[in-house]
Amino acid sequence: MLRSPLLPLLLLLLVLLQAQLRPLQPAAGDPLRLLAGGDGPQPAILTGRLLSDPVASAASGAPPAGQAGPCRVLLQTAGGRSELSFRTCPALREGWEVRVSGQLRRPRPAPHPLLAGPAERLARQGSWTRLTVEEQEVLRRPATPIADLRRSIAARFIAAAGPERGGLLAALVLGSAVVPLPAELRADFRVAGLSHALAASGFHLSVLLGAVLALGRGLGRWTRLALGGGAMALFLMLAGAQPSVVRAVLMGAIALVLLESGRRARPLGLLGLSLAGMLLLRPAWLHDVGFQLSAAATAGLVLTARPLEQALAQRLPGLGWLAPAVAVPVAASLWTLPLQLLHFGVVPLYAVPANLLAAPLLTPLTLGAMALAVVAVSLPALVVPLLLPLGWLAALLLQLAHAVAGLPLAQWQSGRPLPLLVLLFTLALLGLVLPGLGQRRRRLAAGLGLGVLVLHLVLLGGDQLLLVHQGVGGPARNLVLARHRGRAALVSTRADGFSCRQAGQLAQGLGVARFDWTLLLDPVAGADPACWSRLAARVVAYGDGAAPLAAGQRLASQGLAVQALAMDSHALRLQLGRQRWLLLPDRQSLASWRSGQTATAAKASAGKAAESVWLGVRPRPADHRALLAHGPRQVWLSGPGPAGAPLPRGWRASGPNGALTAP
Repeated sequence: MLRSPLLPLLLLLLVLLQAQLRPLQPAAGDPLRLLAGGDGPQPAILTGRLLSDPVASAASGAPPAGQAGPCRVLLQTAGGRSELSFRTCPALREGWEVRVSGQLRRPRPAPHPLLAGPAERLARQGSWTRLTVEEQEVLRRPATPIADLRRSIAARFIAAAGPERGGLLAALVLGSAVVPLPAELRADFRVAGLSHALAASGFHLSVLLGAVLALGRGLGRWTRLALGGGAMALFLMLAGAQPSVVRAVLMGAIALVLLESGRRARPLGLLGLSLAGMLLLRPAWLHDVGFQLSAAATAGLVLTARPLEQALAQRLPGLGWLAPAVAVPVAASLWTLPLQLLHFGVVPLYAVPANLLAAPLLTPLTLGAMALAVVAVSLPALVVPLLLPLGWLAALLLQLAHAVAGLPLAQWQSGRPLPLLVLLFTLALLGLVLPGLGQRRRRLAAGLGLGVLVLHLVLLGGDQLLLVHQGVGGPARNLVLARHRGRAALVSTRADGFSCRQAGQLAQGLGVARFDWTLLLDPVAGADPACWSRLAARVVAYGDGAAPLAAGQRLASQGLAVQALAMDSHALRLQLGRQRWLLLPDRQSLASWRSGQTATAAKASAGKAAESVWLGVRPRPADHRALLAHGPRQVWLSGPGPAGAPLPRGWRASGPNGALTAP
């Protein structure tokens, strides 16, 4: 059984094809039916069960349940799921049955592929609607012993050791998905390439299973099976049915049964069978980034780690003892690299040395945290004294992550390549890392990989103007990003934190380490000005009621410049390489341009076919005629075009929530 991985891998390929071809769809009784084909908002009343404790909204950094600030939680109704959004976080708990009323709507899709949209996030969780809660009523508080246990372990660790060390130890037992970790800690572990240490995965289960089976070495087969099965069930119960956890438990269960029955299984066959079973059960997991990374890393360990270890031992005979420690992080990093590029556009450059240094700490920390979790539940008074040595180890791991994340070029801002380039790069990488391939094929793979890299860098170095418009669900936001030879600058009509985070996502996806300059046209100062300062070398915004730029003033870097055209409006001229754009973000700037207050600039640009126009508002008939007379090469409109009438040639509209790009 499972001596050949061919059958499980074929099954996996069939399931992958089925999951990819079958789009995510709501069930017939989903709350989406209440919108009657529209997007909302629509008054609605929902009844169901909370699937977790409320968590802080990502956009707000709000505190957890029971404290001031917005939060959200998924509600399981009789026919489907909906995300509840609270303006002030209530003291609700996982498993409680509630009745809520408010405004139901479809979540907004991302206006650009480089941005994370609530519609895409919720679709992966099986939710197609959001309810802004106005009133709530708790119908029933059933016993939730597992959720209470998780909450109790995390709370006692954090109370005893603080949010960083205690949170880290709790994450080693429960996984970071159910532990409130500081945002800075998560970010530093991600930059250092140590995120897997915080996510419940196969490593944590292998440590637990290895310790349990070692204790039961002299016992009978059925006792060992019972011990191993109990350990895996406990791990699944505490960490929850996350894709990486389910994959690890399935592989561990199959391997344990085969091992105790005296049979030998192929790890690749186990992986294929486990992934196929998971996707048959939950096809939506295919779109989960955690599932993809877990599967790729495991495949790398199964196929590449051992040959890589042998090659290192042969080439470095004096350092053969280092070969296993180096082979594992290198194999996992190589196999997850295409997914890192596709989803994030960044590569942690020091991931391998960071994992080498962290490896001696992770095993004792994981075992110790799991043992301490038992103490926290049974003898909580002993948690503080027993936590002291573990606290030292946790502090060392935290210092390592913070130090690596603080190194120069800790992350390479590679930008997110085109999916076709990622596919070609994956084929090239497989040709280099798969064992048993000839030198000719490896040379071809190396050439293909180099060609993909050069093409990606050429695309990153090209000139581009990108407009991202969001006009649904609140005040309109516009981000105008100009990119020239790998550098970029930004004009934003809003200075709030949400716009700043979106600008950061665009910069990361486009491979821009930092904007040369950022111009903020919002008279209302943002709540977090440091956010913009982290994104740009220079930030120009409103100060003491004065406009960011006076008429005639310029903000410039090599190949990128913007100039104010009037005293009483935001009319601007943008230079992007050889391109010239007239930026009219609001109705006042459009009126100012039309009234002749920018006549000098208009005459200077008249007849120049290279100049184009961006309008942040829909033009009125008189504006329309003035623009046609001006004769721009192209005109961009933020928002939908005129109803019932085609746009003139060269005119384009972003739609109520969308983006436009000019190469």
